[in-house]
Amino acid sequence: IRDENVQLRERLGVQSEIIGASEVMNQVTREIARAAPSRATVLIRGETGTGKELVAHDIHRHSPRRDKPFLAMNCAAIPEGLLESELFGHEKGAFTGAGGRKLGKMELAHGGTLFLDEIGDLSLPAQAKMLRALQEGEVTRVGGAKSMKVDVRVLAATNKDLEAEIAAGRFREDLLYRLNVVPIVVPPLRERAADIPELVAFFAKGIAEAAVVPSRQFDAEAVVRLQRRPWPGNVRELRNAVERLMILAAGKSVTAADVDRILSGSGEVTTPASHGADD
Repeated sequence: IRDENVQLRERLGVQSEIIGASEVMNQVTREIARAAPSRATVLIRGETGTGKELVAHDIHRHSPRRDKPFLAMNCAAIPEGLLESELFGHEKGAFTGAGGRKLGKMELAHGGTLFLDEIGDLSLPAQAKMLRALQEGEVTRVGGAKSMKVDVRVLAATNKDLEAEIAAGRFREDLLYRLNVVPIVVPPLRERAADIPELVAFFAKGIAEAAVVPSRQFDAEAVVRLQRRPWPGNVRELRNAVERLMILAAGKSVTAADVDRILSGSGEVTTPASHGADD
């Protein structure tokens, strides 16, 4: 029951909605549409905060597995000693504290999709097991002797240079080849500044509807100011900035003066012409 509750929460926890009609985002949307109907593994690359998990949700939502589980696991957030147990499960007594059998993410996602965020942080032993699971469709619980067939589509994401990780001996080259059947690169926000007005409106509406803060409009010049910022934290940073502006703005609307005053320390202002090859 506990595992089923975890699965249900993870299925309902994030809703996918990709915002933006810039050419680079249209390209991502086209790649999602081509990848979704297949069973192929997908490697989603991009900087932190660009929306890689949203891409994974969108692939699942448009796939034949849409009515089956979608589970997500952040490989960087789980202690190395527990990674294999989280992925593949464990048997009672497999290690100290293993008081009962636990199903892993691979089993819980049977028939559906497993999203592995920060795949570059997976330990080498876990990488070897993941490679076997992908190649043979089988998993073995930690402390178990019997392998089990699983039908799981794996989507992986990383902000690391996996080729450099391979050269350093921290990532398996054969696993990269197995994951990178369909590559999708999510562009940083600085390369899609044209999407910022739509993103700001979307975030402002959602924040107000959640009753977090009163509804406020963003003046046109305020949006221009936001488009000129570098956004090293990408869409995630923009969303946080919109909420901050809605909370701290002096008047009924968010003005350019509010942006300059409230976000003055959150990044160097750039010019529109700088959004190009130099980034």
